[in-house]
Amino acid sequence: MIPKFQGVDVKEFFMGMKERNVAGTTEQLQQAHVIIAGAGGLGSNIAIALTRSGVGHLTIIDFDTIEMSNLNRQQYKVSQIGLPKVTALKQNLLEFNPFIEIDTVQTKITSENIAELFADADIICEAFDNPTAKAMLLEGATKHYPDKPLVMGNGMAGLHLTNEIQTKQPLPNVYICGDGYSKGMEGLMAPRVMVCAGHEANAILRLLTNQPVLSE
Repeated sequence: MIPKFQGVDVKEFFMGMKERNVAGTTEQLQQAHVIIAGAGGLGSNIAIALTRSGVGHLTIIDFDTIEMSNLNRQQYKVSQIGLPKVTALKQNLLEFNPFIEIDTVQTKITSENIAELFADADIICEAFDNPTAKAMLLEGATKHYPDKPLVMGNGMAGLHLTNEIQTKQPLPNVYICGDGYSKGMEGLMAPRVMVCAGHEANAILRLLTNQPVLSE
């Protein structure tokens, strides 16, 4: 008997979800494993974009719980306040794509556990809101996994022009998305955070489908 999902043949249901995806990307994305460091404004939006696009395996790492102040830009609901971010994000992602494999790790990333946490990643995605943590992950990832692509965010605060958010490649396997200057202390609003998250997610999808992230 062919298994059913929501009363529809599982394969038919899955292919229906992927009908509008870019042709030829489904199998490549299904086989990929992306590890996202941080489940806040950047991380939650990146995770949703990758989930909807059909990346087959996500691991989400974050130590924090949801607070009211998160709701202006992070993809959580009022009913999820107080939950671990990784738990709530997994719940939401499975509503968008029940065919994805999602692992969650509720822990703080340190220089001591980077090698272990990111060993299985095809791509490492940085989504912190702390500059010190960003620098720590950059140093650790390039030390332990110099051949793994690392996609990062830097500068998405305020209400500045969204066209100032760009993707750059300062090192062979490092891609940084953002405006490069705005700081979180001036305030973080949903639109620019989502634009930067979109840059990160799109860079990841291009890497996974063997396309250059930047124009030649």
